[in-house]
Amino acid sequence: MKKVDWLDLLVHFHEEKWKKNTCIINHQKFLFHFYIITSGRIKMYNVDESSHKEHTLFLLKNGDVFDLFCLVDGISHKVYYECLDNIKVLAVSMDHLRDWLNKNPVYYKYFLSYTGKIMRTLEENVSQLIFTNISTRLLKLLIGNIDKKSNQLEVINDLPNKELAHLIGSTRAVVNRHLQELKKNGSIAIHRNQVEIKDISLLIKELDKHYKNRK
Repeated sequence: MKKVDWLDLLVHFHEEKWKKNTCIINHQKFLFHFYIITSGRIKMYNVDESSHKEHTLFLLKNGDVFDLFCLVDGISHKVYYECLDNIKVLAVSMDHLRDWLNKNPVYYKYFLSYTGKIMRTLEENVSQLIFTNISTRLLKLLIGNIDKKSNQLEVINDLPNKELAHLIGSTRAVVNRHLQELKKNGSIAIHRNQVEIKDISLLIKELDKHYKNRK
C-alpha cells in the first residue's frame, strides 16, 4: 500500500474508546461507520428472540475490522456487539471509506481477502455445529487458540465458561464438565477462569480420538 494513499484515508479516522462490558445494540451505528480494533476484544453475537439463547459469531481482536458486511452490501443486519475489555478503535464513516476505495480500486483485493477469511470461518463454525459434538468443538477451540511460541492459550484464555459456551453453541455447565475432564487427564490446568495448557500433545490425541470414533 502506497503511503500517500493510506494517508489520504487516515485523515478521516478518529479514535473511540469503549468501556469493558459495553453492549452496542444500535444496528444503524455499524451501517454508517467502519471500525478497526487497536486494543481489546469484542464479541459479535446474536440472540434468539424466543429462547434468548446466545451464540457468538466472531471474537474480534486487535487488527480485526467491523462491520465488513455493511461495507460490502450497505444493508444493516441484526447482530450485537459487547466489549470484553476496555476497547480502542479507529473509526471512519462508510461513505469516506467507500469513496476512497472507488478512487483506489487496487486495494479492494485486501478487503476481498479479509471477506474470504470471514466466510471460511463462518463455514467452519456452521459445519462444526451440525457435524461435531460439544467435546470436539471445545477441543478445536482450545487448540486453535494456542500461541505457537508460548504454547499457551491466547484471546480466550481468561474467558468465563459462559463465553466459551457461546463460542461453540453449548452451555456453561456442559463446558465446565468437559474442562474438568481435560484437567483430570493432565492436558490443562484451571486457575480462576484462566486456562493453562499443560500438555498440547494430550489435547491433540484427545481430538484425534474423537475423529476416529466418528468413523
